[in-house]
Amino acid sequence: MMRPPSPQHDEQGDVPGWVMITVMSAGLVAILTAAAGPQLRSMLNQALSAVGG
Repeated sequence: MMRPPSPQHDEQGDVPGWVMITVMSAGLVAILTAAAGPQLRSMLNQALSAVGG
């Protein structure tokens, strides 16, 4: 008689995929921040100065 797979065994296959998605997302955020950081900072400063007077 075959035993059903344990829940731990089923979840182990998903860990590398989630790790890869997390690392790739962090890398994408870092690249976008490095590329657009100065422009975003300038836009934020302009908006704050316009609101603050």
